[in-house]
Amino acid sequence: MGKALTIKFDPSLLNQQLDAIGGAALSAVRPAAQAGAQVLYDEVKLNVGRIKKKTGNLDASIYQAFSADNSRVSGARFGSRDAYEAATYHISWNARKAPHGHLVEYGHLMTRKAYIGSDGKWYTSKVKIDPKLVGARPFLRPAFDAKRVSALQAAEARWIAETQKAL
Repeated sequence: MGKALTIKFDPSLLNQQLDAIGGAALSAVRPAAQAGAQVLYDEVKLNVGRIKKKTGNLDASIYQAFSADNSRVSGARFGSRDAYEAATYHISWNARKAPHGHLVEYGHLMTRKAYIGSDGKWYTSKVKIDPKLVGARPFLRPAFDAKRVSALQAAEARWIAETQKAL
C-alpha cells in the first residue's frame, strides 16, 4: 500500500479565539445600547427645548439611566460582570423635578385656575373655571419615531467597533 497521510488538529487555540470574540461581543452590548440611547436622549432634549419654557424644570429633569433590573448579565460564561446579553436604558423625565411632565406629554383638562406664587412656583387655586383642554406637546414619542432607525444604526456601529477590538 502507499504512504499514509496523517493530519492532527488541535482546536484549543481556535476555541480560545472564539471565546475571546464571544466575550468581546457580550461586553460590547452595554456600550452599544448606550450609544443608541444617546441618540434618543439628544432628540428628546431637542424636543423639550422647542416647548415654550416657563421654569425650565422639564428640560432639567430629562435623564437617561442604565436599568440593571431590565438587563441580562452573561458574566458567568466569560468571567466578566460587564458582559450583557441584553442592556436596557431608560429615557424619561424625573417626576420629582418636573411633576407636570405627564401633563405636557399627554395633555390634560384644566378645571381650576393656575397662578405663579411669590416664590416663582406654579400653583393651582381652588377657583373653578370652565373646563379647558390643554393640548399635548409630546416630546418622548416623537423623538422615538424620528430617531429609532438612527439609534439602531448607532448601536450597531458601536457594537461592531467594540467587537472588532477582539480581532
